Amino acid sequence: LPQYRPFAALGGAALSLALGAAGLWDFTLMDAARAVDFNVLLMMAGTMGTVSLFIESRMPARLAELLIVRVPNVKWAVCMLALFAGVISAFVDNVATVLMVAPVGLAIARKLKISPVPVLIAIAVSSNLQGAATLVGDTTSILLGGFAEMNFFDFFWMHGRPGVFWGVELGALTSLLVLLWLFRKEKQSITASVETQVEDDMPTALMLLTVGLLIVASFLPQPESGLLATLYDLRSGLICMTLCVVGVVRACLRDRSAKPLVQVVQELDRDTLLLLFGLFIVIAGIRTAGVIDAAAQLFHTVAGEDPFRLYVLLVVVSVVLSAFIDNIPYVATMLPVVQGIAALMNNGAGMAPEVFYFGLLTGATLGGNLTPIGASANIAAIGILRKNGETVRTADFLRIGVPFTLAAVLTGSVYLWLVWGRALEATENVCRQRPAATLKRPNKPPVLCRKTGLRRAFLRKYDVSVKEKSFLQKTLDNFGISGIITIVPSDTAHEQNR
Repeated sequence: LPQYRPFAALGGAALSLALGAAGLWDFTLMDAARAVDFNVLLMMAGTMGTVSLFIESRMPARLAELLIVRVPNVKWAVCMLALFAGVISAFVDNVATVLMVAPVGLAIARKLKISPVPVLIAIAVSSNLQGAATLVGDTTSILLGGFAEMNFFDFFWMHGRPGVFWGVELGALTSLLVLLWLFRKEKQSITASVETQVEDDMPTALMLLTVGLLIVASFLPQPESGLLATLYDLRSGLICMTLCVVGVVRACLRDRSAKPLVQVVQELDRDTLLLLFGLFIVIAGIRTAGVIDAAAQLFHTVAGEDPFRLYVLLVVVSVVLSAFIDNIPYVATMLPVVQGIAALMNNGAGMAPEVFYFGLLTGATLGGNLTPIGASANIAAIGILRKNGETVRTADFLRIGVPFTLAAVLTGSVYLWLVWGRALEATENVCRQRPAATLKRPNKPPVLCRKTGLRRAFLRKYDVSVKEKSFLQKTLDNFGISGIITIVPSDTAHEQNR
């Protein structure tokens, strides 16, 4: 049951610490503290608070009305509402997006005397899709950004190639065609007017400023060490949290009461925050116990050395599992597994993990659209319908969710493989054909057979000191030396690699 998820995660964290204290593995309280990604937690909490103020300002409802008055009939109204929900969801939590846009969909359905069930289902699945487009769009995206050290700009352009954002948008365009086909018979004309008045423009400005500052933070140089390095690691979370505090303080001064503060605190998804806090510790514990390495080895055994087979396996497994289980704990657990698989590929030399990360993200995020219980936004939409006296059958949801999901997943995953997977195969072939010494060319960047992410995995796994980190960063960036270093999960290997 969803309400017990945070207690299960915190209980698992306590058990990991207890087993570590009992000597079953080397896992201390300091290890647990280092495992928690406070940047992710701060970013989520800050974004939730700003979104609460944004909804309260009534700007989303006005934007939806401005959109509706420009469409000719119900078919286009539903599709534009779904598209609008998707755009909002790229920057706002999926459930919050459904809560914002659903009332407009309900009003249109009642006015035209049509069933609101397919309308709200279309809004819900579209919001789930676009949540994977940006760093702040969904919890799974925030988890990937924190784990892979991806900034806001990396979702759009990364390592000289288009990022995951464009794959999601291609999936959105394909799924829009699916919606147009599904609602092809709804040709009733529609008349609407813009009635909602925006009460405060400041929350909208804060939302835009959050996105702008996250983009700017993407280009900041990384300090070597000290307090500045710590603040740099927390930069995204501090930006989101600071702007949230500014918005809350201003709202309290404007209303001359603490009511806005109370409302924001009540709107925070404390269950998700506690769930992630516990999961970070649990995952660190099972990594120490060797479970993550064993899972990575299992996937590698099934997929073999073929990166395309591994990519397809990750996408399919993620879609199927996320249709029935919560994708937040699934993605949080699978990210280190995918990192481990990438390190095992290419006969132990390692591969760039980005394409596998993206396959995991798209599969897990979009897979929730297959069933009514696969995503929180779906549950929220169905709850709204039931409160309004509507009956939602599983068949009603599957009629929209299945073709929508298949179209989006196929389009997005094919695009990501063509952009990232083919480049991976080309680099792998060059590495196999030419010796390391010949790959360094004067006045030209070397061909990177040391795959991206291998250095980061090494530095995280063995928790090297600041001086050792500085030395290893330079050493591992040298192609001729990096191929010698092997990452083996054992105490002996720890000292040997140091």
